[in-house]
Formats: sequence, structure tokens, C-alpha cells
Amino acid sequence: MPILSLMYLLAYLDRGNIGNAKLDGLVTQLDLTGNKYNIALTMFFIPYCLFETPSNLALKVFRPSRRASMPLLSTARLTRCYTRWLPGMMLSQSTVRALMGLVKTYPQLVGVRACLGIAEAGLFPGVVYYLTLWYPRYMLQYRIGLFFGAATVAGAFSGLLAFAIGHMGGISGLEGWSWIFLLEGLLTIVVAIIAFFLMIDFPDTAKFLTPEERAFIIWRKKYDNSSVGEEERFAVRHIWAAFTDWKVWLHILLHFSIVPPLTGITLFLPTIINSFGYSTAISQLLTVPPYVAATILLFIFAHYSDKLKMRFPFILAGLSMSLIGFSLNISTVSNGVKYFGTFFIVMGNYAAVPGAISWLGNNLSGQYKRGVGMALHIGIANFGSAIASNIYRSQDSPRFILGHALELMFVGTGFIFLPILVYRYKRINAQRDAIERLALERGERVQYSDQELRELGDCAPDFRYTL
Repeated sequence: MPILSLMYLLAYLDRGNIGNAKLDGLVTQLDLTGNKYNIALTMFFIPYCLFETPSNLALKVFRPSRRASMPLLSTARLTRCYTRWLPGMMLSQSTVRALMGLVKTYPQLVGVRACLGIAEAGLFPGVVYYLTLWYPRYMLQYRIGLFFGAATVAGAFSGLLAFAIGHMGGISGLEGWSWIFLLEGLLTIVVAIIAFFLMIDFPDTAKFLTPEERAFIIWRKKYDNSSVGEEERFAVRHIWAAFTDWKVWLHILLHFSIVPPLTGITLFLPTIINSFGYSTAISQLLTVPPYVAATILLFIFAHYSDKLKMRFPFILAGLSMSLIGFSLNISTVSNGVKYFGTFFIVMGNYAAVPGAISWLGNNLSGQYKRGVGMALHIGIANFGSAIASNIYRSQDSPRFILGHALELMFVGTGFIFLPILVYRYKRINAQRDAIERLALERGERVQYSDQELRELGDCAPDFRYTL
């Protein structure tokens, strides 16, 4: 967990620093008039979304050091792929990020942003899936929270670092925004290289565990959601099963209510606070407190969600906080109240993400189906980030009515699809309970073999959905 959290902290720090760079001369030097800045943001998210699912699927043909032509991969080999693949992606994206500090024209910025989207595409879904191979269902959200919490910490550090690095403007003929990209990118390169040596494979190869501990972790995960274990071997039908599963698509629609508000506030929080009348330096510093508060709330939500074995109440709480925050910012209240509203936006959206991600992971059985399903979930929903990159326009400052209104629309859809998911899960669980109870009353035995139950996965009669 420490190395994964550090990797994502720096990756998210790098992703969001363009918002800080905007205030430190990026717009002026590259002449980003009109909607050029928004287009540059969008060109990151389009390839980022398109390459997330292929990135996860690519692992079935990659071995640790060379391409493999084997059609089937064991879990252990799959995980070893991840321990090379994830640091490799981080190294490539941090290199591109550092080079972004050297761009001189708008077309160069757009091109580098597109390359960055490709390089970073598989990191988040890859790490999330990697964690599902280690932890049982009701230990997962807290671990995703530890990992994703690095993003909220990155938001706090981003403002502090931008404030400090901004004073380097003029050194070696580079503006402050160039130094933000260069220094933060170089730091991430160092961590990516270290990660090659520190990331652990699957528990059966974890040298820091005793043989008994390895066996227990493997057993605990294997029989976490089924009495007969889950399917571990690759087959094309697992991909098709993920693409045709109603749960995946409903969760994508729910995630659409979180991702655009999350991306919008991440990229434009410095600009929004600056529109309140603060100087650039003070605006950078004022981005820190909302992220600190969000980090605390995220860990509280994750802890109690795993403890109570429930996801939807905490997602509902996050959506409600986001609704309050955007409502305050679109209104005519004082700037101090609007700044207070940004706390609700940042806290609500960041705290809701681990629950939304782990909820689908909890309810998909079969390791390859889960891997593809979660990649689809994250990848398609992230198209909302491309929308969020274009709704906070410079001509709408200082109130940004269009941006806040569209974010409220996205949040509103969450209040539609969340109850639908809860209703569906409750109904299916009740039906399976009734069938099981009736079979016990009649003295009937299970009509499925162990292998058939594994192949049925989350459709098996003994599988219960997490609410």
C-alpha cells in the first residue's frame, strides 16, 4: 500500500498541476485565448478513457520481461505483469509530464497532453484491480481509500508546491509554470524507478510473508464471495460477460454523477478561488484546506463502509455534500460562503469515489470479468472528465453559472441511479434467499457442481450482492 499510495499521489499531483500552472503564466505565455485551455485539458481525457480498458486487457499477453503468446494466464503471472506494468506506465507518464514544462506553443501543449492521456490510462484501473486480488470484499474500500486518498493529499500539496515553485519563475529563462511541470515530473520519475523494485507480486511470492500467512491470504481471498472459490483462468467469455452485465452499465451511469464534478473541481478550484478576488499566491494556498478536510472524510467513510459492509449510504452522503457545495457556488451568496461551499464539493466527491469503485468490484465475481468490468466502469465514466474540462469557461468568470449548473445536473443523475441499483440488488438477494430457504425446507441438495458455481460467478445462487 505505501508504494501504491505514493505512486498515485505523485501521478494525481502531476495530473492536477495544470490548474496551478494556469495561474502561474501558462495561459499568458502560450497565448491560450478563448477555449484553448479547455481543449488542452480535453485532449488528455479522450485518449485516457479510450486506452483504460485495452490497458487492462493487454496484461494477458505481457509477461514480466517480454511478450507472451500463451492464451491463458494464472493469477500469479497476471499479478507479476502488474508489478512491472504499473511502474512502467508511471515512468512513461512522468517523463511526458516533465517534458510538458518545455513546450513553447499551444499545438505542442495539446500534443503532449494527448500523449499523457495514453501513458496514464491504465494506472488507476490497474491498481484498483490489483488490490482486488489481495483483499476480500469488506477490506477493499479502506485500501482503495488509502490509495485514492493520495489524490486528495496531492490536491493539498499541489497548492503548496505551486506556491513555492512559482517563485522560481525567471530561473534559466523558464516561467514558474514550466518549473511546476519539470520538478514535479522529475520527482515522479524517481519514484517510478524505485517502484520497479518495491512492488510485490501475488501473496504466493511475497517474501515478507511467512508460508502460513501466504496460504491464509490466498485462502481468504479465494473463498471470500463463494464457498467454492472464483474463476481464475482467462476465457473470452469473461470479457463478453463484463460487456453485457447490467451492473457494469448502471454503475457507469452512477459514476457519471461523481467523475465530472470531481474533475471540474480538481482542475478549476484554483481558478474558482481566484475569481473570489484573491491574488494568485493566496488562491494557491486556499486550495489546501478543502483537500485536507476531504482526506479525513474519505478515510472515515472508507473505514465505516467496510465495517458496516455497505456502500450506498456513503455514496449518497457524498452526492448530498456535492449538491450543497455546488448550490452555494451557483447562488449569489458572499464569496466567503462560496469558499465554504468548495469544502463540500471537494469532500463529497473525493470521499464518494472509493465507495463507487469498490461497490462494483464487490459485486463482480471472476477475476477477469472483474478486471474488464472495472476498467469499463472507470474508463467510460471518465469521459465525463472531458466534458468537465470544457464547462468552466473564462468568459463565465467570476460566477461560472454554466459550469456549476452542469455539475449540479451530473450530481442529480446520481440520485436517480443510486436507488435503482440498491433496489435491484436487494430484490435479487431476496430472491436467492427465498430459493435457498425453500430448498432447505424441501431437503433438496445443490444441483450445481463446484466448477459450474465458479463459472456462474456473481450469478451463482450462493452469491449475495453488497449494498
